[in-house]
Amino acid sequence: MHTATDHLQALAGRAGSDIAAVVPAVTSPAPQAQQIFAQQLETVRFATVTVIPGSGPSDQATKDLVAEIRATVADLPAETGARALVTGQTAVGVDIADKLSEVFPIYLAVVAGLAIFLLIAVFRSVWVPIKAALGFLLSVGVSLGATVAVFQWGWLNQLVGVDTTGPVLFILPILLTGILFGLAMDYEVFLVSRMREAYVHGTPARRAVIDGFTHSARVVVAAAIIMIGVFAGFALTDDVILKTIGFALAIGVLADAFLVRMLIVPAFMLIVGERIWWMPKWLAPLVPTLDIEGEALTARLDRPEDNSGKDRVSAAG
Repeated sequence: MHTATDHLQALAGRAGSDIAAVVPAVTSPAPQAQQIFAQQLETVRFATVTVIPGSGPSDQATKDLVAEIRATVADLPAETGARALVTGQTAVGVDIADKLSEVFPIYLAVVAGLAIFLLIAVFRSVWVPIKAALGFLLSVGVSLGATVAVFQWGWLNQLVGVDTTGPVLFILPILLTGILFGLAMDYEVFLVSRMREAYVHGTPARRAVIDGFTHSARVVVAAAIIMIGVFAGFALTDDVILKTIGFALAIGVLADAFLVRMLIVPAFMLIVGERIWWMPKWLAPLVPTLDIEGEALTARLDRPEDNSGKDRVSAAG
């Protein structure tokens, strides 16, 4: 363990090193039997060398230091026969952040792909789901960008009561994506289902967009204001973690409801017109039909045999 300490002391003495101090090793003696067989040689079972970085636990310099220490102690087993590991709360946090960064693109692709598949089944269209998924990705980008600008770069941070800046919480992208996905798809279904209902019943495509927006926009506005108010309440707390999460979610809902669903979505659908409801013929049999407007029930009630049965019941009554 003296070798490990020497390596770390040498690393701390380098110019530009982020190591503030190296605490001498704290050892745990080996069992008595091992000491006897070692013929009175100094034998230890475990030893812990504590390294104190000069930067904060969330700073990029600390992340670089963890990687540098691991590279420094990688040769120790060949020299001493010991097994050197780098752990601790800060190192574990760095490892979790790296792993989450690796899987985040996969997670985002799965979420967006699932949304596209389900919306194809709901709206019997290809362009509507693709437009919805791209709008969702835009909302996530706006939310993360605003959060980084305020909490990491310090832009207008005094408005939300942030005195110091630091890297964004590593779990925030995954948490934000999951929650914002559910809310974004709710707003999408609120708006577009009424548009599709009007279109299916014979209204021209562009007029159906206007009618659907007129009937459903107030529902989306009310739902968005409620959620923004809830998340903004967390953004006004003193806890930095809750403040960051609340701010990111509030900005995400604001961007998705008012920028994406209330502006970009109807504008895009008006521009595309009739083609927004296009679906390949080969794809239609492969996708299950989700009758969210109740069209199948309406058609069943309109059948002559059903109407005659209803008339008989009315006459008997």
